[in-house]
Amino acid sequence: MADEVRYERRDQTALITLNRPRYRNAQNSAMTYALDAAFSRAVDDDETRVIVLAGAGDHFCAGHDIGTPERDADKTFDRQAVIWWDHVNKKGADARYAREMEVYLGMCRRWREVPKPSIAAVQGACIAGGLMLAWVCDLIVASDDAFFADPVVRMGIPGVEYFAHPWVLGPRLAKEMLFTGDRITAERAQAAGMVSRVVSRADLETTALDLAARIAAMPAFGLALAKRAVNQCEDLMGMRPGMDSVFGLHHVAHAHNAEVAGDSLAGMDAHRMKR
Repeated sequence: MADEVRYERRDQTALITLNRPRYRNAQNSAMTYALDAAFSRAVDDDETRVIVLAGAGDHFCAGHDIGTPERDADKTFDRQAVIWWDHVNKKGADARYAREMEVYLGMCRRWREVPKPSIAAVQGACIAGGLMLAWVCDLIVASDDAFFADPVVRMGIPGVEYFAHPWVLGPRLAKEMLFTGDRITAERAQAAGMVSRVVSRADLETTALDLAARIAAMPAFGLALAKRAVNQCEDLMGMRPGMDSVFGLHHVAHAHNAEVAGDSLAGMDAHRMKR
């Protein structure tokens, strides 16, 4: 497994840790594929009953890697999430659509369907692509200094690729998050039903692992069926086809930016987004 993700087992819990703290755990492709391998490893380990997803350092995840020295958007990896051709050596919307179908929408759907319960332990920033990683987990435990934001409307893009906003936040708060780009506190996210528990940063890992241990005591097949039952109901409420439709809008925005600004992100790099 690549260094971008750490994996360890704590009793019946697999603790998977995003490990690019220097870059606030921004997701390059190497991290994304390493994370996929970690989820697969946890599923295949009969001794693992629950998965905890955490982030090393001060922040859970600052989103997609749009500017670190290790950005690897043009590198080929062994594709597993969807049946589509490699984006490398393709041009324009063909390249963008193929890559994002695989590493963003496809991977997140794959992780959401993991048959073992998963818990995100979120501290500090959980921004844009970081939201996607938290949202694929069944429960979210957040530190009291955690915050959540999807500021990509500043790029002219209607939200991240795994567009779960209306289902995890409700339509009103989802629109406020997108329209303003503002941060949502852990407490407000809990009030909206997105976050399960809010604790001090010092208690974050212990709380997540204790919750995982309680869940691990339940019958494994019962947990898998209960998870699938809730996921199926979400999809019957329109989550999956809704994401498909918004994924198309997302790529209309990329294409528009490329046509009028000469760049699919409208010239917004990590530093400009931070400002």
